[in-house]
Amino acid sequence: MIAKTIRTCFPIAAKAVADKAEDINKLNVFPVPDGDTGTNMSLTLASVVKELTALPADADMEAIAGAITHGSLMGARGNSGVITSQILRGVAEGLIPATDPASSADVAAALRRAVKVAFQAVRKPVEGTILTVLRDISTKADECEKKKMSVEEALDAIVVEAYQSVARTPDLLPVLKENGVVDSGAFGFAIFLENFVAAAQGRTAQIEDFSTTFDTSSARESALGRVEIEANDDWEGSEYRYCNEFLFKAERRFDEEECLKFLASMGDCELLVGSYPDYKIHVHSNTPNLVLEHMLQFGQIYEVFIHNMDMESHERTAKIHADQDAGDAAPSAEPAEPAKPLGFVAVAAGSGEAEILQSMGVDVTVSGGQTMNPSTADLLDAVNRVNAEAVIILPNNGNIRMAAEAAASACEDKKVAVVPTKTVPQAFSALFAVMPDTPLDEVVEAMTDAISEVRDGEVTTAVRDSQAADGTPIHAGDVMGIICDSIDVVGSDVKQVTLDCIARMQDEEEGDTLTILAGADMDDDDFDELVSAIEEAHPDLEVDPHRGEQPLYPVIFSIE
Repeated sequence: MIAKTIRTCFPIAAKAVADKAEDINKLNVFPVPDGDTGTNMSLTLASVVKELTALPADADMEAIAGAITHGSLMGARGNSGVITSQILRGVAEGLIPATDPASSADVAAALRRAVKVAFQAVRKPVEGTILTVLRDISTKADECEKKKMSVEEALDAIVVEAYQSVARTPDLLPVLKENGVVDSGAFGFAIFLENFVAAAQGRTAQIEDFSTTFDTSSARESALGRVEIEANDDWEGSEYRYCNEFLFKAERRFDEEECLKFLASMGDCELLVGSYPDYKIHVHSNTPNLVLEHMLQFGQIYEVFIHNMDMESHERTAKIHADQDAGDAAPSAEPAEPAKPLGFVAVAAGSGEAEILQSMGVDVTVSGGQTMNPSTADLLDAVNRVNAEAVIILPNNGNIRMAAEAAASACEDKKVAVVPTKTVPQAFSALFAVMPDTPLDEVVEAMTDAISEVRDGEVTTAVRDSQAADGTPIHAGDVMGIICDSIDVVGSDVKQVTLDCIARMQDEEEGDTLTILAGADMDDDDFDELVSAIEEAHPDLEVDPHRGEQPLYPVIFSIE
C-alpha cells in the first residue's frame, strides 16, 4: 500500500512543483541566486519519477527507496536540489520498516530520519530555509504521534505546519525580510508536500479541503501573503561567483570529511552527499577548475554544471521587471509592441561576455559554455522570449551547435537559424557583419562568412595527462594554449602561453586586430600586464581588451 501510494502520488506532486517552478524561481534571493531553485527542485524530482517509472509493478518499499535515493542523487541540481535529495532519501529509508498501511508513528519516524540525513549533509545549516521547515514538520509529526492521531490527520497537520513554517522564514533570515519574500526552497518543499498528501488522500490540492481539526484557512494564505516578489536591484553579489556541481564516481576510498574541508576552503555552500562510490558535489567558488582538479585525484567526474550566479541574479531581476511592467501595462490594454524583423540569442559563459553581446544587439543571452552546455529546451525558451519574426542563435561553442539546431527545428512560431560560432569572439565578428533590413538567409550567409575570417585561441589548465598536437606531453596542471581547436602550446604560465600562441598565429598569418577576454580567474592587474606585453611584442596589432569573466579559461582571444 505504501509503495503503491508513493508511485502514484510522487509524479503528481513533482508536476505541481514543475508547474510552479517559475514562481519559486522569482523568490530566490538566498544566499545568492544559486541557479533557479524551482527549476532545480523540479529537475531533481523529475529524475526520481523517471527511476520510479522504470521499476517493476511489484516493487517493494526497499526497491522504491533505492530508486528515490539514486534518482534524486543523480538528478540533483543546485543547492536546493541536493538538499531535497537528502530529504527524500531520509524519508524513503525511514519508510522501509513501516507498517502497511502506515500509521502516524511511521510518518514521524520517516521525518526524523529525513532530519538526520539532511542536516548531516549540510555543514552549516541556516535557519529560515528548507531545513527549518523539515525540522518543524518533523516536530509536528512527533506531536501527532503522541496524540495518537490517524495518519490522515497527521498528514493534514504536517502540510499546514509546512506552510506556517514557510511564512515564518523571513523572521529567521534577514535577507528574506529585506527582499519581501519567503524562502524559495522552503516554499517549493511545501508545495510538494501539499500536493503529495492531497493525491494520497484522493482530493485536489486545496488547503481549504483539509481537516477542520486544524486552522487551515490561514495556513497557505499566511505563506502566500508574504510572497511579495521584488526586483533586487541593489544586490551586491556574493563573495563567490560560480555555483559548481557535478557527479563523482570514486575509484578508491577517500576521506569525505577532509574533502568537505577542502571544498569549504574553495568557497561556501559546500555539499558532498551519497555513499561510496557514487556522490554528488556542490560548492560556490571562484575557482571551479581547482575543485574539479582536486576531485580527479580520487575518481571520475561527470555531469558537470557551472553556473554564473551574477548573471542569474541579473536575469532574475530583469524577469521581475518585465513581469511588473507587463502587469502595469495590462489595465491600459495598450497593444503589444510589434515584433521586429530580426532578433538574436547567444550563449555566454561569463557576465562580461553577456554584457558585450547585449551591447551589440543580442536580445537574450543564455548562460552556458564548455562545462555547462544549455539544453535544446533552454535555447528554445530563449528564442521564444525574443519579440522578433526571425531569430538567429549563436551557440559560441561546438558542443552546443546541435542543441541550437534542434531548437531551431523545434520552433514553429518564427523563423530560426543558427550561425555556427564556436567562440564568443567569433560572435562579435558575426554581429558586426549584420546589415539592417536584409533577408534572413543573406544575414546568415554574411555572418557565417565573417566567422570564417576569425582565428581563435584559448588558454586553460589541463585536468589530466594528455599530449599536444605535436606529441608534447601534457601533465595535469599544465597551462595549455589552444589554437583553432588544436593544443599547440604547453607551458606553466598563462601570460607566456598566451604570448606564444599569439606569436605563432601571427607567424602563420599576420592579423590586424586582436580581441581578448579576461576570465574570472585572471585579475585586472595580471590582465593589464598581459595586454601591455602583447602590445610591446606586436606594436602593429590593434588590441581590444575586455573582461569576459568566463570560468576555467583565464584568456580567450581572436585575431582577424
